[in-house]
Order: sequence, then structure tokens, then C-alpha cells
Amino acid sequence: MSTEDSGSYLSRLADNTEARQLEVAAELGEHALEVLSDWQNWPNELLLLVTDMAEALHDVRRVAISRGHRLPPTDPAAYEGGTSDRLT
Repeated sequence: MSTEDSGSYLSRLADNTEARQLEVAAELGEHALEVLSDWQNWPNELLLLVTDMAEALHDVRRVAISRGHRLPPTDPAAYEGGTSDRLT
């Protein structure tokens, strides 16, 4: 199965999964601010929060890499420092 066709079932499934992963990451970011403001509950809450955020960061990175691989090739010289915008 391929995700090349943006209207394919697999592509839509990937898009929906990625959108949910990004939502979870945003929710965790908001929760982090709440936890950090309530310092009395730090030990237990921080451990859970850091674990959840590490998982979300892993998912968001996977989304970025996946999206990057779908971008058309670019000329690395077109970017400052000669690097490409593609994630590897």
C-alpha cells in the first residue's frame, strides 16, 4: 500500500493519525504549564508528564520525518548553510 495518493485510504488514515498525535502533543504542552504552576504535586505529576511528553515528542518527530520524506527534492544550495529542508 502506498501513501502517495493523498486521497487513498492509507493516506487519509495516516493524516488522521498524525493529526491526533499533534493534538495530543499540544494538549500535553498545555498540561505541562499547569503542572509546572502547581509545584506541590511535582514529584508524581512530573514523572507522568515527562513520560507522556517523551512519547508525544517521538510521535511528532515521526510525523515530521514522514511529511519531510513526502516533500519533493530540493536544491540544498538554495538554503543558508547549504542544507536541505528534508528530514533524514
